Amino acid sequence: MRSRLGRLLPRLSRPSSLSLSWEERCSSSWIIFVSSRADPLQERLSLSYGGGQTRTQRKARAGSPHALPARCRGSAPGGAALPWQRGRETPRKRTRAPAPPPPRRSVWRPRARRVTTCRARARGGSRKRRGRVRAGAGGRETEPRPRRRPATPGPAAPCPVVLGPDMALRRLLLIAAALAAATAPAAAFYLPGLAPVNFCEAGKEKPECKSGIELFVNRLDSVESVLPYEYTAFDFCQAEGKKRPSENLGQVLFGERIEPSPYRFTFNKKETCKSVCTKTYDTTKPEDKQKLDFLKKSMLLNYQHHWIVDNMPVTWCYDVEDGQRFCNPGFPIGCYITEDGRPKDACVINSEFHEKDTFYIFNHVDIKIYYHVVENEALGARLVAAKLEPKSYKHTHPDNPDCSGVPMDISNKASGEVKIAYTYSVTFHEEKNIRWASRWDYILESMPHTNIQWFSIMNSLVIVLFLSGMVAMIMLRTLHKDIARYNQMDSTEDAQEEFGWKLVHGDIFRPPRKGMLLSVFLGSGTQILIMTFVTLFFACLGFLSPANRGALMTCAVVLWVLLGTPAGYVAARFYKSFGGEKWKTNVLLTSFLCPGIVFADFFIMNLILWGEGSSAAIPFGTLVAILALWFCISVPLTFIGAYFGFKKNAIEHPVRTNQIPRQIPEQSFYTKPLPGIIMGGILPFGCIFIQLFFILNSIWSHQMYYMFGFLFLVFIILVITCSEATILLCYFHLCAEDYHWQWRSFLTSGFTAVYFLIYAIHYFFSKLQITGTASTILYFGYTMIMVLIFFLFTGTIGFFACFWFVTKIYSVVKVD
Repeated sequence: MRSRLGRLLPRLSRPSSLSLSWEERCSSSWIIFVSSRADPLQERLSLSYGGGQTRTQRKARAGSPHALPARCRGSAPGGAALPWQRGRETPRKRTRAPAPPPPRRSVWRPRARRVTTCRARARGGSRKRRGRVRAGAGGRETEPRPRRRPATPGPAAPCPVVLGPDMALRRLLLIAAALAAATAPAAAFYLPGLAPVNFCEAGKEKPECKSGIELFVNRLDSVESVLPYEYTAFDFCQAEGKKRPSENLGQVLFGERIEPSPYRFTFNKKETCKSVCTKTYDTTKPEDKQKLDFLKKSMLLNYQHHWIVDNMPVTWCYDVEDGQRFCNPGFPIGCYITEDGRPKDACVINSEFHEKDTFYIFNHVDIKIYYHVVENEALGARLVAAKLEPKSYKHTHPDNPDCSGVPMDISNKASGEVKIAYTYSVTFHEEKNIRWASRWDYILESMPHTNIQWFSIMNSLVIVLFLSGMVAMIMLRTLHKDIARYNQMDSTEDAQEEFGWKLVHGDIFRPPRKGMLLSVFLGSGTQILIMTFVTLFFACLGFLSPANRGALMTCAVVLWVLLGTPAGYVAARFYKSFGGEKWKTNVLLTSFLCPGIVFADFFIMNLILWGEGSSAAIPFGTLVAILALWFCISVPLTFIGAYFGFKKNAIEHPVRTNQIPRQIPEQSFYTKPLPGIIMGGILPFGCIFIQLFFILNSIWSHQMYYMFGFLFLVFIILVITCSEATILLCYFHLCAEDYHWQWRSFLTSGFTAVYFLIYAIHYFFSKLQITGTASTILYFGYTMIMVLIFFLFTGTIGFFACFWFVTKIYSVVKVD
């Protein structure tokens, strides 16, 4: 160690060693040595606030020879005393015969000398030739190198290029990318299931181009009911003998049931008033009467069709206020005129719908399909839009319909035989201005929400700036003064007179009550936090767009299953730091408590959906698959994470915990736990409530949600706001000498979920027209699942922020 310091110190003091004496060189080396050994943060605090010195400084000031470099421990040349040795007599030591000097070794490595020389040559100059260290009997000295003759002018030797590991890796990646780009064919890639399909006219089919266009039907849903139903639950025209497309996990969980339909088109072939099928109902038969009554009930609740052409929704576009045009990715089955003659829902579009207490069914659709011809004509055309207009006709000749006449009405008190003939017309139009990649834009642009989104972002940013200013003021001014004052206290009497957050240093890391439950919540919250971040990140990249149906929910579920390891690790790590020993109970609760609550709620809701015959009811096989994912993948991963968490040492805290807990003084009203927790959730909720409105609309009002960029930005703002609000309130409570911060920090941010629940109740009564006991139970049952997930998510953010803050401030203050 002594010889290594002797080799390193000439490097540190070399730039000024040529012009300094031996005495001054040892003094400067001593200062460099002491400064390099001192703790940077403690050194800065002691120099800034006049605090105590480090142990190394005290030893050096006392003249301890162990605090000095090796070459400065003896006497100066000529036997003179060094500056810090004057006034002291050192005992005379017995001298021995000098040992043979070791072989000379150069300090400078050849590679470093080559690189430095080349850099100096690139700058147009030459660097000074420094001395070489020589070991002798009297200590280590610097031997000057012999001067070389100036070289004759001539071409300089080429400098070798020496690359660092980062630069070499970067160049290697660039070369690999260039080779891949040069060898790969020049073709774009598409996400799985989202590749474009080319169509061509009949008789011109090719392997990459087909003429038949299939129309698929999805579930039917309503804004007045939470219960969606499959297409086959209604007595519509059915497709016989066609294979049903498979759904992914997300589609099944959301209740989507895509089925083939009897509507088939040929590309660029016009059809006018083509008959699909005719349904006949005899009201005297109970089975037919039940089917007709179910159809009437669906029209009364405004159930809507959802058709799909080329993986794109068939939209119904109509004019709304201010001359805007709204495109709805669905159209109603029919509408109803009340007994007092008031038209409901879609009955306002036609003045011929005027009969009281009468249902009007939309049994005819005019479909317009827009296509874009690909630049390479050999590929054919691609569909860029599909629009329809629902109409009602009472066909006098169902076998040969003419799509004219009065609308198809069904009296609420009708009896006898009722015939409903279903027809359609289709036309094709070329659209040169819309490309295949931007074919969803006309649907998304019709939703006038962008300005409100920017208002939401600006509102959230104002809140974040306000909180950031408050936290910065506390950090830079108040906390700065606190640390300075606490580090300047020398006597115990001053410490007893002081008050504030330093007085609770012996209790600040005392294990909280119910530490087991808190650690389990932290593990589950970490799992949800990482899952949310990764899901939103992939959604921003476009992998989880509305065109990729069910991908959002599938990604979230798969990520939750695979993130059992971080959940078990965090829960075990904090439980061990809380002093817990029941590690088996901890890992079992982490694996089953929060997921079990969510699954139990979900299963009860599923039983209600089964009883109502809804398509949102998850099949038994899917339930078994979800349980298999949970028990066979998530639980073992949680055990693995808990194993590594318990294997590591407990988290080291910067201060020790006293054996006897300190008594907390009586608190004022605003420093009590409950008022602080209630106030802490207001600001985070203020950042998200506008975005929350659109999320609830997409879930309960069946609107598309596509603004994942806004949502990811709001997610980041929510994390910052929860952290800053919790740190702010945590500091106030610590100044009031209340050291129970663990549960309070979790509940302060987690209380945002309570405001979420209050807003969901307000949304139910003010925005939705949901009727029926089953729909109401389903709404609040699913809302409670979202509230629990949001509670764990926000609470974990608040705890980690407060834990970092407390650890930081108690690590920089001097504690005896």
